[in-house]
Amino acid sequence: MPSYTVTVATGSQWFAGTDDYIYLSLVGSAGCSEKHLLDKPFYNDFERGAVDSYDVTVDEELGEIQLVKIEKRKYWLHDDWYLKYITLKMPCGDYIEFPCYRWISGEGEIVLRDGRAKLACDDQIHILKQHRRKELDTRQKQYRWMEWNPGFPLSIDAKCHKDLPRDIQFDSEKGVDFVLNYSRAMENLFINRFMHMFQSSWSDFADFEKIFVKISNTISERVMNHWQEDLMFGYQFLNGCNPVLIQRCTKLPEKLPVTTEMVECSLERQLTLEQEVEQGNIFIVDFELLDGIDANKTDPCTLQFLAAPICLLYKNLANKIVPIAIQLNQIPGDENPIFLPSDAKYDWLLAKIWVRSSDFHIHQTITHLLRTHLVSEVFGIALYRQLPAVHPIFKLLVAHVRFTIAINTKAREQLICEYGLFDKANATGGGGHVQMVQRAMQDLTYTSLCFPEAIKARGMDSTEDIPHYFYRDDGLLVWEAIKTFTAEVVGIYYKSDQVVVEDQELQDFVKDVYVYGMRGKKTSGFPKSIKTREKLSEYLTVVIFTASAQHAAVNFGQYDWCSWIPNAPPTMRAPPPTAKGVVTIEQIVDTLPDRGRSCWHLGAVWALSQFQENELFLGMYPEEHFIEKPVKEAMARFRKNLDTIVSVIAERNKNKKLPYYYLSPDRIPNSVAI
Repeated sequence: MPSYTVTVATGSQWFAGTDDYIYLSLVGSAGCSEKHLLDKPFYNDFERGAVDSYDVTVDEELGEIQLVKIEKRKYWLHDDWYLKYITLKMPCGDYIEFPCYRWISGEGEIVLRDGRAKLACDDQIHILKQHRRKELDTRQKQYRWMEWNPGFPLSIDAKCHKDLPRDIQFDSEKGVDFVLNYSRAMENLFINRFMHMFQSSWSDFADFEKIFVKISNTISERVMNHWQEDLMFGYQFLNGCNPVLIQRCTKLPEKLPVTTEMVECSLERQLTLEQEVEQGNIFIVDFELLDGIDANKTDPCTLQFLAAPICLLYKNLANKIVPIAIQLNQIPGDENPIFLPSDAKYDWLLAKIWVRSSDFHIHQTITHLLRTHLVSEVFGIALYRQLPAVHPIFKLLVAHVRFTIAINTKAREQLICEYGLFDKANATGGGGHVQMVQRAMQDLTYTSLCFPEAIKARGMDSTEDIPHYFYRDDGLLVWEAIKTFTAEVVGIYYKSDQVVVEDQELQDFVKDVYVYGMRGKKTSGFPKSIKTREKLSEYLTVVIFTASAQHAAVNFGQYDWCSWIPNAPPTMRAPPPTAKGVVTIEQIVDTLPDRGRSCWHLGAVWALSQFQENELFLGMYPEEHFIEKPVKEAMARFRKNLDTIVSVIAERNKNKKLPYYYLSPDRIPNSVAI
């Protein structure tokens, strides 16, 4: 009678173990075994983190093992079980691995295939084809699209975290409770005594230090000490937490009637402003998207205001970027003056503060929320709906959508919903943030997610002309490393472009992203289908880069750059100035956020800048969905390339007063999960 040794690995996360009865059946080419209870006498089976082995003897030859079926039946009270994998030792001594990495809930069952990645065309046996189809049918019922707000990318159909499929929930919901985390952050920062002091202004700039946590030699302290300087202001457009807006100015816009005479004292090359533009020394950041957005009206006791500035910047002879003109709204006129460095000190400072506040709003809602969180969720939902677990692209991407749908669901539940935490401190709360996303969807294109093309489109690609743009330099290194890796994986499973074209599951995945995520907009440039291996590699690079590197670049620097409130005010309590020569220090302090909003803001940027417990960084694949040697070798080469990039960035950052490390691969989580 044939005998098999079954090794079962239980997950190590909280509550992964079970006391329920676990049954196993083997399905082979020559027959199916009886159900076998996996149980050892006087032993606590399937404990958290355990690897248990069982001998299973069957009555007759089963032939080649095709499927393993696991059933869970109640012992006392239902408890979920996280099964990592099953290894089967055959009677001949060979081993077969069956990856799972899923939860089994209630009186549940799960049917596993061996770990070899297979395209649909590789499956010729009816039972395997049927298993593939059944898995997708089940998933498509679990992972349904929903419109959270008109014009948004579609999201998961779940009102709250507990409504999600168990496999994509957080291990512990408490760890991602925004209300709890923000309150805890305010306690850790010793600022909870100020958190209810709404409408109470600070006395002066130094007064903000009461809630500022000084950590020696960090970027945040340097920002506090130098935030008023033009060099620090300009530097942030290159390497702050929103380094995606600045672009080379090729023609001065008519709506910004700035002249050479106005900015003459800022120009260092004895050229006219037009000549500086021609030589590529002028840059622009236009916050047009904020024009007409409704300011937060959720607190009747505090009026809040927005602006839509245009900021002109100049590359000086030291190759540093500095501001030379700021207009605080889009339509020029007598009551919308162009502020200049030669103006009175506080006129110029307040104009810069308005730009920094506007930059904060675009960063939070568009750069961060829309272009990393919501886009990655689209990729994640489409992945689960259209690619079975045995598909190589599912195996490749599943680590890069880990907890993304869960964190977004939690955000819709607590953070960006009506009367959510976002409304407490942000001038774009109360619905303005929704309007912003709806507008920004017009500019969300596939090309803008391709990092090298996005840099080039803004005219920021020349390392010689713009030498201190570390976001660009490091981002290109990481992009190329990911693209090399994805090209290797694609080459292993797709032997020709024709195989790509004929992979219907892949095409359905790409189509789902286009139709539901991008709402079928042709102008988005998102492909409806993919026809070549090269284009597939690029597409996979977009998915991985957006979820990992791009999110890291715009998320984990929030405390560094936004914790000093005057450098990134989340709201302004007075309208933009309409004349020069009238601004005072008192007026600026009264315009900046009150004590309560400052504290909520500080708690938010602290909480958002922390890594998850047991964070998985780029190149780490502890869940072994792939078992084939060629892919494991490709992963090893990927990790080696990433390690080289870590060394390059560390060397570059040596002795820098403002090191740039957000795109160092050892600081890039695999997925959007915070």
